[in-house]
Amino acid sequence: MEFIDLKTQQARIREQLEENIGKVLDHGRYVMGPEVQELESALCEYLGVKHAIGVSSGTDSLMISLMALGVGHGDEVITVPYTWISTAEVIGVLGAKPVFVDVEPDTWNMDPSLVEAAITEKTKAIMPVGIYGQTANMKAINEIAARNGNLPVIEDAAQSFGATHHGVLSCALSTIGSTSFFPSKPLGGYGDGGALFTDDDELATAMRQIRVHGQERKHHHPILGLNGRLDTLQAAIILPKLELFPEEVKLRQQVGERYSSLLQGIEGIECPQIGEGNTSVYAQYTVLCENREEIQERLKKHDIPSVPYYAVPLHLQPVFADLGHQKGDFPVTERVGDQCLSLPMSPYLSPEEQEEIAQAFPG
Repeated sequence: MEFIDLKTQQARIREQLEENIGKVLDHGRYVMGPEVQELESALCEYLGVKHAIGVSSGTDSLMISLMALGVGHGDEVITVPYTWISTAEVIGVLGAKPVFVDVEPDTWNMDPSLVEAAITEKTKAIMPVGIYGQTANMKAINEIAARNGNLPVIEDAAQSFGATHHGVLSCALSTIGSTSFFPSKPLGGYGDGGALFTDDDELATAMRQIRVHGQERKHHHPILGLNGRLDTLQAAIILPKLELFPEEVKLRQQVGERYSSLLQGIEGIECPQIGEGNTSVYAQYTVLCENREEIQERLKKHDIPSVPYYAVPLHLQPVFADLGHQKGDFPVTERVGDQCLSLPMSPYLSPEEQEEIAQAFPG
C-alpha cells in the first residue's frame, strides 16, 4: 500500500499532462512561460482573489512574503512550533526572530488565545499554519492582528489549500496566503513549486519583483530579491490537476470521514477534530496514539506505511537553541509531537484499503 497515491490521479489526466508538456517543449519558454500566467489566472478565479503569484517552492513563497513586508533583523514574527521547519526557517534566515505560541489541543493549529500576549513592539507579522489540511482560526487571528496596529497575517497554507474557514477558501483569508505545490500536497506538481495570494496591489507588485531578483524591468532592480520563479513545466502539470481539484477535495473529505468512523472509539487513539466553521482537505489523516511505536509496528506487519510528522517540534530543534526554549514550554505541541501518526491518504484510497488499515489497530 502506498502512503500517497499519485499514480491513480496521473492515469486520469495522463493525456492532458502529455499534451501540456508537449506544448512547453514546443514553445521552449521553460521559465515563466505562458502556462505560469494561465495558472495564476485560474488560481485567482478559484480563490476569488485579485493576485496570484507562482513561485519556486512553498518555502520560497513564505520567504518572499516576509521580504515584501520588510521583515528583517530585529523583527519578530509569531508562529507555531508544530509545523515543518520552513515556517520558522525563513524567519531566521532573514535575521528576524520566530516567536512561538502553542497550538490548540483539538485542531493542533495556532491557539488564538495565546497570540495577543506574544505581540511586542518588534512584532512585524503573524504566521499561522494550516496543519494537516484545515486552517487555523483565521477569523480570531485576523481580529487580534487588526486591533494591534493592523499587523499583517501570512497564512501558511501549504497543507490547507482547498479547505474553507467560515465559507472562505484557505489562501483568501488574510493579508497574504501562501501554499506549496510539492507533489504530496493536496494540489501538487511533479517537483517543487508554490504560490502567493493577496488582494493588496502594492504587496503583489513587490512579491512579483522579489521572485525575479527584485527586478522591476530589464536591468532595473529597485529592491533585493531572489530566484523564486515557477518553472513552466510545473505550471503546465498543475493546470489539469486544478480542474480535478474540487472533485478531489470532496473525495478527500469522504476518506477522512470514513477514517474517523472506523477509528473512533479505539482505546488510546484520538482522531483529528475539525474546528468550528472549518472544512479540511486532509492533506494527511493524522491520529494521536498513546502507544505510537506499537501501532506503527502493527501497521508495518501489514505492509501499511505510516509517518510521525514533526515528532521533534521546532522549539526543541538544535538550530533554534538560541531562543532559549526547553522541553515543557509548549505542552500541547509536545504531546502532539510525541503521539502523532499519519496514515495513508489520497482521494483514491478505497474503503477496502481503509478497512484493512483500521483492522491493523488493536481492539
